[in-house]
Amino acid sequence: MWRSLFVLFSATLVCQSYAQSSSAVVIDVARMPKIGTVDPGYVSYNIEMVEVTGGRFWKPYPASSEAHRKAKAAAPHQRPRGRPGADLFQYRPPIDLASSRLRNLAKAIGPAYLRVSGSWANTTFFQDDDNPPLQEPPAGFDQVLTRAEWKGVIDFARAVGARVVTSFAISPGTRGPDGVWSPAQARALMRYTGTLHAHLAAVEFMNEPTIVTMHGAPKDYDAARFAEDIAVFRSLLQRQAPGTLLLGPGGTGEGRSVNFPVKIIRSEDILQATGPIFDVFSYHFYGATSRRCTALGRGHGITIDQALSPQWLSRTDQAEAFYAGVRDRYLPGKPLWVTETAEAACGGDPFAAQFADTFRFVNQLGTLARKGVGVVMHNTLAASDYGLIDQQTLEPRPDYWAAVLWNRTMGTTVLDAGIRGGDAPGIYAHCARRGHGGVALVALNTTHEERTLALPVPGERFTLTAPSLAGTEVLLNGSELKTRADGSLPPIRGEVFPAGTVRLPSESITFVRMPSAGNTKCG
Repeated sequence: MWRSLFVLFSATLVCQSYAQSSSAVVIDVARMPKIGTVDPGYVSYNIEMVEVTGGRFWKPYPASSEAHRKAKAAAPHQRPRGRPGADLFQYRPPIDLASSRLRNLAKAIGPAYLRVSGSWANTTFFQDDDNPPLQEPPAGFDQVLTRAEWKGVIDFARAVGARVVTSFAISPGTRGPDGVWSPAQARALMRYTGTLHAHLAAVEFMNEPTIVTMHGAPKDYDAARFAEDIAVFRSLLQRQAPGTLLLGPGGTGEGRSVNFPVKIIRSEDILQATGPIFDVFSYHFYGATSRRCTALGRGHGITIDQALSPQWLSRTDQAEAFYAGVRDRYLPGKPLWVTETAEAACGGDPFAAQFADTFRFVNQLGTLARKGVGVVMHNTLAASDYGLIDQQTLEPRPDYWAAVLWNRTMGTTVLDAGIRGGDAPGIYAHCARRGHGGVALVALNTTHEERTLALPVPGERFTLTAPSLAGTEVLLNGSELKTRADGSLPPIRGEVFPAGTVRLPSESITFVRMPSAGNTKCG
């Protein structure tokens, strides 16, 4: 059986096993029905709050630590936390959101949502004045966000065509002696955003409430206290930022996802306590913890030898099934978004920056779109090993090039080939990004053998391969992909093919665009 051939017609065509001796997989592109849509910003990304403020983020692995040898021990306006595993972190200066190179790279994967959040956002103080940055955060906070830094986020989002998503501080500094959360910090950030003539597209109250006792909340925090806090927050949001979507609960570490060694506040308990207040059901997903944290016994890891296996790629589906079930019970009919995901939690493994991870990334986009997820926010744009872009060199990584091709070929209408069977990710398709009746697909061949597709119409193909799965070099139709010095992209040209068969090289990812597919659902 072809259990390791994954043909992802961008979010539709499904899993199927084929006999290894069978002929090419035949695709009837004209008759695939529509099964759903995704947001125009389906492929989105995170910039962690700690990137904006500067601070202690995931420490580079030893092989790459030389580039960081001059880093400071702590940020000028950050108080390092005395939490277990503090040696896993290292200071990084604020990200340069004014960089024309970074802006050009980000613009090429738009339109997108830009989520500024992460665990550090839970403990970040917003300095709502134009005075010099505080050298130390106030009591109950761990880092400081200045007006200038937040304006940099807004300016960056405007420049790249992104819509801003964020979350707010919930640490002891936001609470009175009685432990009740105060909306003052959230109100200040919303008000300042308004003075910049900007709008928050969506917000989560806090980052990852299911494990929030790890990230700033009182130790006895539970679903009932969350419900009390978010009732105050929701009232503020409706007054201060009407039209902003409220995302939640934003859980992680449940179902068959990564298990964290802390008390879990279940998403189900949160929703029972809050009632149906959220506009969008959001959750986070990591299929593993990186070796930074597995060394501390904090969950299960993944190796590059497993990166193309059905067992690894199917973890996305397992987590989605769990959270979709919770959504259906408590927020039926509400959209489903993944607001944070990557190869592995804790900054990613080294292979998160290599071609091997691109199979996980594209498979995830394909299968989640087919299942009805509207937005997928990758963590991060340009920080740590799981960043789409190298944070030091600003060179695109393999996942970045896949995001570019996805957005240039795949439209927002999800199609279904009607193929079912097997236990592996399979065949997905969308209407093409441009063109009436056009269909686009992406095919992942995870085997060591060449495979073929039989397509009844001509089109153009964009095949990604690499000299090594463990490398960062990516070839498009045999030629290396490189950006210009300013971060603008080279011409991205497909290889034209006639109706007939299309080759899928071993260990390759092939995007196909067929403008003359004649699918009436793609008008």
